[in-house]
Amino acid sequence: MAKVLVPVADGSEEIETSCITDTLTRCGCQVTVASVVPGQLQVKMSRGLKVVADCAIEDCKGKEWDAIALPGGMPGAETLRDSAVLIELLKEQSTKGKMFAAVCASPAVVFGSHGLLPEKATCYPNPKFKDVVGAACQDAK
Repeated sequence: MAKVLVPVADGSEEIETSCITDTLTRCGCQVTVASVVPGQLQVKMSRGLKVVADCAIEDCKGKEWDAIALPGGMPGAETLRDSAVLIELLKEQSTKGKMFAAVCASPAVVFGSHGLLPEKATCYPNPKFKDVVGAACQDAK
């Protein structure tokens, strides 16, 4: 069973979080939702929905993850970007050649800020995000 980490923060987008976690769970993955907000398992999503994470991001250190999947949403993506523990985990995934993914603002805000953008990427079609993704930006037509 694949183990997938889904980090969340205040301001993460609830539909993106739900789609990631629901789809992966239905596919048989063991999904762990982790809060990157220090001392806080309950996060208030971008539209006010309250979600309780399974654990704190600190509890995810030293574990093997088959994938790490980030929802978007603002300012949630900025909080994910600023989580030293999450960035350490993402860099470990990259070094090991393991999967990591993000939707909406997170490819630009999180991956772009830490040199983690892949050769091809997509993001929310805001010019400031697309500028960060740069030449890697791929828009499906």
